[in-house]
Amino acid sequence: MRKCLWIVLALLPWLAACGTPYATVQGADGRPVMLLGHDPVAYFTQARPARGLPTLRVDLPERSYYFADEKHRAMFLAEPSRYEPQYGGFCASGAAFAVKLGSDPTAWVVREGRLFIFGDVIGQTAWELDPAWNIDHADRLWPDVAARGWRAASLAAYLNKVPHYLSGAEIRARWEARHPGRRFPGYDPGGMLTNLLLKPPGWRAAEGFGQPALGYP
Repeated sequence: MRKCLWIVLALLPWLAACGTPYATVQGADGRPVMLLGHDPVAYFTQARPARGLPTLRVDLPERSYYFADEKHRAMFLAEPSRYEPQYGGFCASGAAFAVKLGSDPTAWVVREGRLFIFGDVIGQTAWELDPAWNIDHADRLWPDVAARGWRAASLAAYLNKVPHYLSGAEIRARWEARHPGRRFPGYDPGGMLTNLLLKPPGWRAAEGFGQPALGYP
């Protein structure tokens, strides 16, 4: 772990200059695509993730969305802020600690008319331990990190943790105390070095790292 930290520190100037502000991956046409090409409106109308089509696209600054049909595209164009995922599409659990990592379009929840995306099953399970607490902290922190590249923002959050920071072990202990006899889900998130340096947001879902592969858009 110490060796990885030294590598990250050595690459700090590069980290500060790269990383998109949204949880995008590069599509086949070179555009920065959100949600691995899934339709953001479908979470509201169909209560499930649905693949969008590159031919039914909306381009916003530094991000593009694909839609399953023209109706969904029109709904989004009329009111994009209603359908866009919170916190730039990054894991809503990490956002509570100013971390901009992870984005799995199959790990999601709509709460009070807002779409929250998680990095994986662990992120969603941790968030559901206290949704209101997570939303409150993420809403307060997001304006300060929204425009920052995800690598720089996440590294800063790791090196200068927020006062309410909880480690994975602390979250697991709280969850298991609230659910006697049950174990917190086991899952390999891929490691800090891979997530921060080597792969884009959403890579685990796209490539099928410990879960079914969704593929890149």
